Order: sequence, then structure tokens, then C-alpha cells
Amino acid sequence: MLAERAITDWPRPLADRLRPRCLDEFVGQSHLLAPGKPLRMAIEGGQPHSMVLWGPPGTGKTTLAELLAGACQAEFIRLSAVMAGVRDVRTAVERAQALWRHERRRTVLFMDEVHRFNKAQQDAFLPYVEDGTLIFVGATTENPSFTLTNALLSRVRVYVLTGLDTAAIDQVLERALSDVERGLGGRWSLTGTARKQLAQAADGDARRALIWLELAAELAVAQGLTLEAALPAVMSEGAGRRFDRGGDLFYDQISALHKAVRGSSPDAALYWLARMLDGGCDPLYIARRVARMASEDIGNADPRGLQLALNAWEAQERMGSPEGELAIAQAVVYLAVAPKSNAVYTAFEAARGDVGRYGTLEVPPHLRNAPTALAREQGHSMGYRYAHDEPNTYAAGECYFPETLKDVRYYQPTNNGLEGRISEKLDRLRELDRRSDRQRYR
Repeated sequence: MLAERAITDWPRPLADRLRPRCLDEFVGQSHLLAPGKPLRMAIEGGQPHSMVLWGPPGTGKTTLAELLAGACQAEFIRLSAVMAGVRDVRTAVERAQALWRHERRRTVLFMDEVHRFNKAQQDAFLPYVEDGTLIFVGATTENPSFTLTNALLSRVRVYVLTGLDTAAIDQVLERALSDVERGLGGRWSLTGTARKQLAQAADGDARRALIWLELAAELAVAQGLTLEAALPAVMSEGAGRRFDRGGDLFYDQISALHKAVRGSSPDAALYWLARMLDGGCDPLYIARRVARMASEDIGNADPRGLQLALNAWEAQERMGSPEGELAIAQAVVYLAVAPKSNAVYTAFEAARGDVGRYGTLEVPPHLRNAPTALAREQGHSMGYRYAHDEPNTYAAGECYFPETLKDVRYYQPTNNGLEGRISEKLDRLRELDRRSDRQRYR
């Protein structure tokens, strides 16, 4: 009993006190809550449906679930997949069934961090979402396509929330400073510069901004400071920047880095490199991806790109950070401004495709190895033309393919950089092949 009273009497954090009580107080997510949008219509019309809210922390997922339950006067049960299990789900189902039998009220089951449930645990929701026993609202910061089962996804609608911009965070801060009932009571002011810095440092997370603001107010009271003077002491350097080291943000940022290099934008490439390093990404992972970029997007247009990428990789291995990171940055800039060609990449993919398509084609006899007398008796290497004994060290008209693929061309060099010269050479060699064929058939 004492424990219950202590918990009940415990002061609620500012972020919880300021939680919006209606849609008019909700800040951000206009792409979901603008007039006529399905989510707004479901809340305002009191016609809820099961859903998954996917977005970064502090963007309103829990609040939307509460507003949905309040709009249809439904029971609101909140669970967290961090601590809950199938037994808790069953208890919630029994409670929902009893509530419907006795009061004809529906139940919204809000499952926070739903991506932490395994497949079997997620399957526990299915029959009750299917028959309407529960209005299921799952919240996740991870991509539902990767973390939730297809069976569950087929029964819900996924809404994507985005991080709040600085203007939206500023609105939240204004309400916290001015609200007498639930906020800081109008006792504090925050200058435009300090408020802007706080809104930017929150990095789209309203909860983080309010936590820092409340901590700064407490510190200001304790030490007789202004709110502006107290803020730097409670704000963690770089704490707001999001990077999940293996989730969507990780792969989105490496994708952005790769595409900036491919698009010949050294400045954008450096920005995404700095973002990933700032988030704690292993520089060796980036170095490996940079080497891939050198082959995939620069290729033979400038073969030095691959060597520079490998040198940067080795520099990181030998020197570590930050010296090695500078070498990676050098390689990234070089690749971004280098001439581009994906001819080798597309040629290799096409060749691999033919390997799968045609199976085990026989090696032509004249290309086979002949290490034994028996192999020579079977005609291995017979008729093979040694290129070094031919004019221009090129055996014009010779075919090195299996018969089925004799006319295939995979590598189509561009005219960019060194590859332009490669293209010219291949054109000359093909002309020698055509002359050889004409002479053969005279």
C-alpha cells in the first residue's frame, strides 16, 4: 500500500504532464493529421482501427494511441515489449472481453517497442486483432518490414512518423514555459538564441527537449542561475544525434554516402561520412564500403580510385582514429570527383546471370588444360593460339567462350576517363576480329 501511494504521489515529469490532451494540442506529423487524413478521421470520428506507429523517439506515438482510445471512449492498456510477454497479452484479452460483455466498451492495447517481440509473441495478437477483441496499436522505432511478421502487418495499417523540426520543438518549449497548470508555470523565460539551440540539439525529439528544459530549471533553482546559464550543463554534447548502428538509420546513411559519391558531390559525401563517424560507425566498415564504391562506380574510368580506397583502408587499420579517418575522407573526395563508370559492375552482374542461366557449359577443347598425354590425346589445347606469338600479341578471331555464348559482350566501357582509351582499344581489336572472319570465309 505504501509503495502504491509513493508511486501515485510521485511527481510526473514535465514531458508527461505536457502530453497533448486533444489533436489541437498535438504538434507535428501534419502528413498524418491534416484534415481529411485517415488517422485524423479515425481519431475525430471515434472509429479506431489497428495500426503500427513507426517513427523516432519523442514524436508522439504514445500520445496518438492515447488520443485514439480517448476519442472512442475505449479502455487504454499500455504494455511494453521490453518487459511484457504472452501472459500479459492474454490478461489484456480477458480484460477486454469482460469489459465488452459488461459495458460494451472496446479496448485499445498499446504495445510499446513492439519490434522486441519475437515471432511467436507477435502471433499471440493475431486472433484478437482479427476478430476485433483488441484495437492493437504498436509503436516501434525499427522498420516494421524487417521486425514484424507478415501476418501481423497484414492486419494493421502502418503510419510513419517523422522527427519534429525545430519550429515544432519550439512550439513545445513555448507551451512548457508558459503553461501555468502543467508546464513550468510561466516562471522562466528563455531567449531566442538559447531556445533555438535547445530545439536544434533535441534533434527532432520533443521528449528530449522537455527533459533538458526541466533539468535546467531544477539546476537553476538549486544554484540560483538563469535558465540560459543552466542549460549547457544538462545538455549532452552530440546526445541528440540519432544513429542506430545496424538499423534503418545506419543503412540509410551509408546509402546516402554511396549515392553522393556516385553523384559526384564531394561536399555531400563528406557530410554523410562525418554523420556516420559522429554516430559511432566503425571506420573500417566505411573503408570497406568505399573500396566497393571504387569498383562499382568508378571502375576502369580511373583505376587509381581503388588503390586510393585500399590505401585509406590500410591507413585506418594502421593508425586508427582520427588519422585514419582523414585518409578515408581523402578517398571519398577523390572518388566523388573521379570520372564515373559502372561498366565493370554491370558486366560482372551480367556474366553471373549467364552462369546461373546456362548452367555448366563445357570448356571448349582448345581452352582446356593439357597436363597429361591422355589430355593431349583427347584434343585438349589443340588449336589454341598463343597470343604472344601473334601479330600485335592478339589472336584475331579467336573465341574464348563456350559455343553457346560466343557472340556475347558483357563489358561495354564508357568514354569517361581511362575507360575511353580502353573502349578505343577494344574497338580496334574487334575490327581485327572482323577482318579475320572475312579472310576465313573467302
